[in-house]
Amino acid sequence: MSKRRYDSDKAKIEIIKHAIQLFSQHGYNQTSVGDIAKASGYSKGHIYYHFENKEKLFVLLAQQSMKNWHDKWLQQESSYTTSTDKLYGMAMHVLYEYQTPLLKSGQELASNPKSSPDSIQQLFNLAITPMNAYRAILQEGIDKNEFINGNVDTWTILLGTWLGGLCQLTNTQNLKSLEPLFQQAITIFLKEIKKGGI
Repeated sequence: MSKRRYDSDKAKIEIIKHAIQLFSQHGYNQTSVGDIAKASGYSKGHIYYHFENKEKLFVLLAQQSMKNWHDKWLQQESSYTTSTDKLYGMAMHVLYEYQTPLLKSGQELASNPKSSPDSIQQLFNLAITPMNAYRAILQEGIDKNEFINGNVDTWTILLGTWLGGLCQLTNTQNLKSLEPLFQQAITIFLKEIKKGGI
């Protein structure tokens, strides 16, 4: 029985590995369950058994990708001593971690009229992770008397949309060249929320 469980786990790992590769290279719409089966060496039946369908497989991969994004941030966060430093650190994290291999496939799934509303909602819900990270930094800054006592929910939305908007530049420009722009965005933001200015 343990051998069967081991094989099942191995199958999932192999299917996931090859699915990420194919979605990253060919996009969501151009990758079929048959393609994933062929690349992974497991049948379509194995894929449907473990993941139900292509959409659910992709949503799981996107959720894992966002968890990895957050885990990387948590590793970096401890190296910053102030909330101000954390905001600058987060800006760099967002800049360098925005372009994930699955990003374009996720955009394809979300814009595909055949996609289920549940899958689309789950993809949109992934934005909660970075927004919660922004909110935590801002709340910490208030709690430690580093930032003025303001509306954290409003600040979180503003910071998230600002950084998200800047991320669109990562499609056409070198990431290193965007560092000053992301840093300036945080500097401008801090002028409004930091006690005593910057």
